[in-house]
Amino acid sequence: MREHLEKLGALDVIALEQRKRQLESELKEQIERIEREQSAGEQERAKLLQRLATIRKEIVVTEELAVLQEVGVYKYRHPLADAVQYQRRLEQIEAVIKEMAKKDGGAIRSARNWTVDNSLTKGRAMVRDISKLMLRAYNAEADYLVRSLKPHKLDSAIDRLNKVERTIEKLGKVMEIEIEDAYHRLRIEELALTADFLEKQAEEKEAERLERERIREEKKVQQEIERERQKLEKERRHYENALQALIEKGDTEGAARMQDEMQDVVRKIEDVDYRAANIRAGYVYVISNIGSFGESIVKVGMTRRLDPTDRIRELSDASVPFNFDTHALFFSRDAVGIESAMHERLADARVNIVNRRREFFRATPSEVKAHLAELAGDLLEYQEVPEALEYRQCLAGARP
Repeated sequence: MREHLEKLGALDVIALEQRKRQLESELKEQIERIEREQSAGEQERAKLLQRLATIRKEIVVTEELAVLQEVGVYKYRHPLADAVQYQRRLEQIEAVIKEMAKKDGGAIRSARNWTVDNSLTKGRAMVRDISKLMLRAYNAEADYLVRSLKPHKLDSAIDRLNKVERTIEKLGKVMEIEIEDAYHRLRIEELALTADFLEKQAEEKEAERLERERIREEKKVQQEIERERQKLEKERRHYENALQALIEKGDTEGAARMQDEMQDVVRKIEDVDYRAANIRAGYVYVISNIGSFGESIVKVGMTRRLDPTDRIRELSDASVPFNFDTHALFFSRDAVGIESAMHERLADARVNIVNRRREFFRATPSEVKAHLAELAGDLLEYQEVPEALEYRQCLAGARP
């Protein structure tokens, strides 16, 4: 029968069909395996992408925190009232550190049963000497970190000291040499207190600088008021003498005119006296400097100067490349209140959210005008478009 099928060629057809089915089965299995592996790979890829996104978020948060700390947003570890209290706490900690660093003071621990040449005494001496060397290396690093510390670098300083502590533990493993946890925590607290102290000291220095600036400004105001009073008093005496002479001559008409002019001087003297007595009175101003800060930055402030333009000229000193332009400048008996209300309304637009003495806001002169009109009533004069003469001349000169 087989010979008969071979003759007909039927056996080859049957074998080929079986081989075909076998190959199709193997191909199907391979496709299924590839699909399973591809699915598993996609799932793993999705997990890795999710993990990467999480890591990136953590990195962004860390970088943003570092940037905030760089510019002064520092979180105190030991909130105390002033730098003096931090100094006292530091002195207390430093005293404890010195005591613990002494022989058998508890700063470092080590093996007690180490022997050299079968001698326990020699072994203890060797362990003691190496422990002293290890502690000296640790303290040298800790002292350097304290001396070179910047408040915003506190976390990295603590990490570095932790690495030193772990390195000493690794190197001293055979002799069981380790920095005591209590001593290590004390030195970390010293770092944290030092960072707090430096930050508080910087804050107090800035506050002192601002207070000196305020005192200088107030002194200038008082000097201006005194000079103006002396000038007006001199004018009044002049008018009084002239009035007396006219009365003696019998010139009643001239005396009446002189009396009116003298009353005008008296009113000015009263105004000056009022300004001297009322520290809330002054000029509110809105200024900008598009050449220095752009078109949507304004400064809103107040000055008690008799001539407020003097203050604006001072702001346009060599620290900025162009002069400030004045949008509004008006007198108010409660300039302090209007200034505070304006700052409150523009709080969300503050350029510097850390130092509130910096009175710059992201707003256009038109937006500021609307707030001022509600607070101060009708504005007799308001310049919405800054002149910016020098800046515009520079732009024109830069064109081909």
